[in-house]
Amino acid sequence: MKKMNMLKKTAAVVVGLGLLISVPVIAHHAFGAEFDPNRPLILKGPVVKVEWVNPHTWIHLEAEMEDGTKEVWMVEGGTPNTLLRNGLNKKSLVAGTYIVVDGYQAKDRSNRANGRDVTFKDGSKIFMGSSGTGAPRDGRDPTEKKKKPKNQR
Repeated sequence: MKKMNMLKKTAAVVVGLGLLISVPVIAHHAFGAEFDPNRPLILKGPVVKVEWVNPHTWIHLEAEMEDGTKEVWMVEGGTPNTLLRNGLNKKSLVAGTYIVVDGYQAKDRSNRANGRDVTFKDGSKIFMGSSGTGAPRDGRDPTEKKKKPKNQR
């Protein structure tokens, strides 16, 4: 009887640990699960707010659409640490800052996008650090391995 109780407790602990370990993996998604590499877009407008949260930052901006209307979009970036290392911080992305975001729209066609680059009025451009499984290999991700020309080995 004691041996059976011990087995049940051990099984409960193993299952519990398995759930704790798997939750962060489930919460983090691949680019291809949520965003469409075939729907590139450019959003221009002032920053409304920035959420510096893990696992991805979110930049909200009021984008002016081609027909002149304005829509608030949420743009996913890399982790706060990645954006900080790339040169973006709370002082460079304050509400009202005009930016241009180059990215890819969400598969569900909502006003959400994955940002590749953010460009400021002065022309400076910073990689937003959001990439991963399914993200286009377009050479903008500095961690992307560069292909060697065929004549080099």
